[in-house]
Amino acid sequence: MNLAAEAVNRTLERETWARDRLAAHAGRTVRFVVGPARAAFAIDTTGRLHEAAATPDLTLSVSPLRLPALLAKPGRWPELVTADGDTELAATLAELALTLPMFVEQAFARAFGPIVGQQVADVGRRLLVMPEYAAQRVGDSVARFVGDEANVAVPAAEARTFAADVASLANEVDALAARIDALVSGSTSGRTT
Repeated sequence: MNLAAEAVNRTLERETWARDRLAAHAGRTVRFVVGPARAAFAIDTTGRLHEAAATPDLTLSVSPLRLPALLAKPGRWPELVTADGDTELAATLAELALTLPMFVEQAFARAFGPIVGQQVADVGRRLLVMPEYAAQRVGDSVARFVGDEANVAVPAAEARTFAADVASLANEVDALAARIDALVSGSTSGRTT
């Protein structure tokens, strides 16, 4: 048996209500596509998954870059998952996906105890959203930098006008300095006589 199907079936072992929801779609097949990885499963009458080679009734696709965000926040299913095929099965899987955090928390609670298990699950969720958060922050920073720098940038015509004004001012300062020097020289020569 496929490890993914075995893990799902083991998780659903205690969740009769979830198996019942899946059993309503017995005989249907679903293919999961995450980037180049593909896995197809058939749903049996007990609501368990088994590997399948048949043409899928439903194909669910998610980008590998968006998978961590989906695992952290399954409520974003409609935004992150593309469903092609059986809409009723897709709706059931989307509904069951919302319970994924509960299954993970229960698994960690069984392994580490209720308090530590909850904390480990919380840390896991935060780590899963970290890449998306970092990308958002970097994107915001770049956009802010470009916006700020665009206000500092000067068009070429304005830069030439500014350079001409600076050169003219430098000439006037030089002329003023020459006059001051002449005045100082004249007053110094008047004292010696």
